[in-house]
Amino acid sequence: MSEPVIVPTPTTVTGELPDGLLAAFAGYEEALATNDLAALDAFFAPGEHTLRGDATGLLVGHDAIRGFRGARNGTVARGIRALHVRVIDPGHALIVSVNAPDAGGAGLVTQLWALSGTGAWQVEVAQVAAPPAAIYPTVWRLVGTPLVAATPPGAVGGPLAGETIAVKDLFDITGFPVGAGNPTYLRESVPATATAPAVTALLSAGASVRGIAQTDEFAYSIAGDNEHYGTPPNVRVPGGLPGGSSSGPAAAVALGQAGIGLATDTAGSIRVPASYQGLWGLRSTHGAVDRAGLLPLAPSFDTVGWLTRGPAVLRAAAAASLEPARQIDVPARYAVSGALVFAADDDVQTAFVAGLDRLTDAGLLPAPDLVDVGDLTEALRIFRIVQAAEAWRSNADWVTAHPGALGGAVASRFEIASRSDPAEEAEARTALAEIRARLDAVLDGRILLLPSASSTAPSRRADPATIDRTRTNTLTLTSLAGIGGYPALSVPLLDVAGAPVGLCLVGPRHTDLALIDHATAFMNYPPGS
Repeated sequence: MSEPVIVPTPTTVTGELPDGLLAAFAGYEEALATNDLAALDAFFAPGEHTLRGDATGLLVGHDAIRGFRGARNGTVARGIRALHVRVIDPGHALIVSVNAPDAGGAGLVTQLWALSGTGAWQVEVAQVAAPPAAIYPTVWRLVGTPLVAATPPGAVGGPLAGETIAVKDLFDITGFPVGAGNPTYLRESVPATATAPAVTALLSAGASVRGIAQTDEFAYSIAGDNEHYGTPPNVRVPGGLPGGSSSGPAAAVALGQAGIGLATDTAGSIRVPASYQGLWGLRSTHGAVDRAGLLPLAPSFDTVGWLTRGPAVLRAAAAASLEPARQIDVPARYAVSGALVFAADDDVQTAFVAGLDRLTDAGLLPAPDLVDVGDLTEALRIFRIVQAAEAWRSNADWVTAHPGALGGAVASRFEIASRSDPAEEAEARTALAEIRARLDAVLDGRILLLPSASSTAPSRRADPATIDRTRTNTLTLTSLAGIGGYPALSVPLLDVAGAPVGLCLVGPRHTDLALIDHATAFMNYPPGS
């Protein structure tokens, strides 16, 4: 059987071309063009050692590659411009193809093909270099060069001079509408006439706004899977969810497209993406940063915060935004709750305990006190009652007037919120005050340590039941900071099989900067050592 003509341009071959190799390559390209998942699976070698890498990270193992492929909506149509084959031996060959996407630009794919025991050619290693995108539409709603310049005099010599900001699409910026993660809302939104103080504080410190980053709809999610704009990549866990609702700012920072993610955290929306993507993420003390010009979800719990790749930029952003006179110190005295640790998955529990042991053995962490934080199931139930009631009050008019405009998961949450009962809410607020008093006693001169999320980043292909269970378990951990209005910092100190998990520090109110300082000291001991 003769080999097909792959491309109209020359195909260069070094060595004797093995039978069937070019036919296999052509079959792979056809399967890619038609998004034939079964065929693509067959073209990749089975087992745990198959590799596929691109700009968003490395997938290891056939199952991980299959999961990634199943979660995307096909690929951009392309033709092959040139093909170069380097035969290694009769059973192995390296193919480098230059492709021309219909959308423009050029891509490069390098593949190591191997002859299987059944006589089929399969890919063992693939490295994909796609044409660079001006912006990732799943990450950014709008980007400039910059979108908003730093404000003098901080533009020169300010503590954030040269830094760029990805602003979550909930903050007002003069001249731009807020989109809240929903295209219908964006179409009806009018340009802001003033810039939110949280943005202005960073501009005055010398940073510039790189752009407006995507958010989960109305910030009512912690997954990061916007049904309208798509799911931002997770460069630390390819094929994994990025975490939400601050998914856009987090991904922008993790990708290196911005230095600071300006975000919000109601029930974990900074800490969860920070944990999933190996970032530093601080939820500030409730009310410590002015929330004017910010679209609310649940004002009793909404806070402003930041995501960065390291502690120095995070501290500078926080210091530029917080009122120095209100910041207080807290001693290096720590506490751990067994109930909080057990709310996490088994592998996260193991990583958490091992991480504390490493810090203790290195002399960086005094032995923590064991504390009782009360009934976590009841605390989450109470939190959700109040959050839902406030979310409905904040957004009921718009949601009611736009049936069908919300994605399924967020629409379901608002439907539940629409049934909020005033009497039940009043009882919940009384209970919330009691829980808060208990937590105040726990945090009296102490820092609570816990996992930032209950798991590593779930797969984008995880079934809804798994996602919902993960959400509930994670909210069990993250809601306590919301209940108490405490600052909470996620630090990229732990990992499970290479996937990041944050170590969370929750401190008394207005210890925001102190938490960063304590956590920075932890980084003197490498994670995993």
